[in-house]
Amino acid sequence: MLTVEQALLRVLAQAAPIDAVELISVLDAAGRVLAQPVVAAIDVPPMDNAQMDGYAVRAADITQLPQRLRVSQRIAAGHVGTALAAGTAARIFTGASVPAGADAIVMQELTEAAGEDVIIKDAPAPGQWVRRAGIDVKAGATVLAPGVRLGGQHLGLAASVGCAELTVRRRLRVSVFFTGDELMMPGEPLPPGRIYNSNRFMLRGLLAALDCEVIDLGIVPDSLAATRAALLRAAESADCIITSGGVSVGEEDHVKPAVQAEGTLDLWQIAMKPGKPLAFGSVRGVPFIGLPGNPVSSFVTFLLFARPFILARQGIHDVQPPRVQLRADFDLPKADKRREFLRARRNTSGGLDLFANQNSAVLTSCVWADALIDNPAGRSIARGAMVDALLFADLGT
Repeated sequence: MLTVEQALLRVLAQAAPIDAVELISVLDAAGRVLAQPVVAAIDVPPMDNAQMDGYAVRAADITQLPQRLRVSQRIAAGHVGTALAAGTAARIFTGASVPAGADAIVMQELTEAAGEDVIIKDAPAPGQWVRRAGIDVKAGATVLAPGVRLGGQHLGLAASVGCAELTVRRRLRVSVFFTGDELMMPGEPLPPGRIYNSNRFMLRGLLAALDCEVIDLGIVPDSLAATRAALLRAAESADCIITSGGVSVGEEDHVKPAVQAEGTLDLWQIAMKPGKPLAFGSVRGVPFIGLPGNPVSSFVTFLLFARPFILARQGIHDVQPPRVQLRADFDLPKADKRREFLRARRNTSGGLDLFANQNSAVLTSCVWADALIDNPAGRSIARGAMVDALLFADLGT
């Protein structure tokens, strides 16, 4: 069996970014992956502006306190005043352009209106409460680099430099299907011996969170012919094929021979728990990932292998989540011979609690948890020990 690292290297070696790009409105770009850099054409802000409501003054005019100055103009945000004459002040509001000649803002709480004059009660230093042009971004600076998944903050930054459209990579098209005669859809009557197809909903949700275009081929019967036919349909228009179930070694597990018949299989078993039977290969040149059928195994292997593969194909450079060290607030006296990924949750004292039942069929563990503990093979855990953890928040779940 391959180690987790060996398997991931093989998977990522086949994860070349897709070439196709498209130009879309910044308003529609949330969740997409940037393909070309965004370079600022202007300074941000483009002019010196007031950071506070108050009065724009020449600091040198404040020679005594209190200082009485004539209010010569009123400047609201979006408007430009005239040059400030010596010995006068301009009523100014947050975000408004600082008039030429003024070099400081006195906040209104430190002033007193007196008819057409203002009484200044505090001597400002030059530059006080003035946002200088370009304090955020200088013209010519690259503000967004290719390979970033665009969130609201990225779109706001692009808009702030005047960018109306962005060049992004085309959405990754992922074909999915689910093998098993036992699978039924929620809402249908559940005959004896059947189960509802939770993996279909879980996998589609995980792919949606990665902004993939999902081509769902549904449930495929447990037969070699049906599995081969489904693989060929999946390969017709997809950038990647992901299946769930049928990747073990039983007589009714047809994915391995089907992939070998229609393509190639590069890896089969991984020394990890849960998720030992993970398949990776290609069908008619389209990369293929076969996830285990047990729901926890499917969830964990998706996060550890399918997710970084998808990110790399989308053009994202850093596909590995950070690892954090947290305190184990539990005992795990029995070591496993395989590397384990344990479902755990952070508690209010900063440690980790372990879900009581780590069986690979217990999907409630994945909902209860907010982290996976990466526990090496043969290692028991004593309460208080530091363990490596992958946080669900860093895994996009």
